[in-house]
Amino acid sequence: MKKSIINKLFIRLARLIGYEIIDQNNFRSPTLKKELNEDLSSLNQKSIVLPLGEVEITRKVKSILLLFRTNSNVNIWDQNKKRLFEEPKIEYTLRSLKSLIKSINFCKEKYPSLRIQLTIIDDNSKEENLNKIRKIIENNEFKINIINLNYENYKKIIINQSSTETFSNLASLLCCYETAKEKGEDLVFFIEDDYIHFVSMLEEMIASYERISSQINKDIFMCPSDYPYLYMSNQKTNVLIGNKRHWRSIDKTLCTFMTSKNYINKYWDNFYKTCLNRNNPFEKYINEIYEKELCVSPMKSLSVHFTNINSSYGLSPFIDYKKLWLNKD
Repeated sequence: MKKSIINKLFIRLARLIGYEIIDQNNFRSPTLKKELNEDLSSLNQKSIVLPLGEVEITRKVKSILLLFRTNSNVNIWDQNKKRLFEEPKIEYTLRSLKSLIKSINFCKEKYPSLRIQLTIIDDNSKEENLNKIRKIIENNEFKINIINLNYENYKKIIINQSSTETFSNLASLLCCYETAKEKGEDLVFFIEDDYIHFVSMLEEMIASYERISSQINKDIFMCPSDYPYLYMSNQKTNVLIGNKRHWRSIDKTLCTFMTSKNYINKYWDNFYKTCLNRNNPFEKYINEIYEKELCVSPMKSLSVHFTNINSSYGLSPFIDYKKLWLNKD
């Protein structure tokens, strides 16, 4: 009886001074009131990873704007190839959107105080395809906006108009960046419509963003996909601990990544120049930012880029592609 009272007083004292107690005998934390195999972290407060202990969250995430860029008419831009499973492009767009919404809902349930907005920037999809996209949106619990791309706004800006596909790709990307600059508040996540996401993707990215950026005391860039090309050269990398997995430092991404509104403003010239012409590589000016700022990608992948099976920019290793395609992750 006396021992029980002392234990309760000790637990209360630990809570008051901000410490957590680990009872390895019962595999439980009495201060957190959780089993040790549960998620011990708290959004905007602390990140706890066994056995590394606690990281105080100083870089708190309040909101995120997701910009989902769709083109349901072009199979693979700049390539004459078929994607894995060889379906029409609209099928990849729909599955990508469904998986993204599923991941958002999972994150909203886990972090109800986090403000999440989703905007679709559509590159002139056929009405038949737009109706399919709208049907998914209508059945959703939160509001999703659609911006229909207007080519006229970009004809005097974009240098490279050698083909309709190249021009529309650059125009939709610039529309994405302009929307982020105008409407973004805290984090902004640029997402292309040929990625299929695991349910835990957004929750893991938010929690890992807070942990890593709090440790290094600055904002970062995050890519949700573990690309094959990252393993095709003898590139040195740093490995970091995120919320529930390892992350590695990288110096290249495609156009699907997350960062802060502050960094969009800081590196606006890089974002803008990316959209003026067909650069080589396409993401040349985005990759230049990673020479100055940390960019990380997960191991293993949180999102899979469903391109051609032989593409070095596509399928992440060690993933059950068919299971993910069938939405059974």
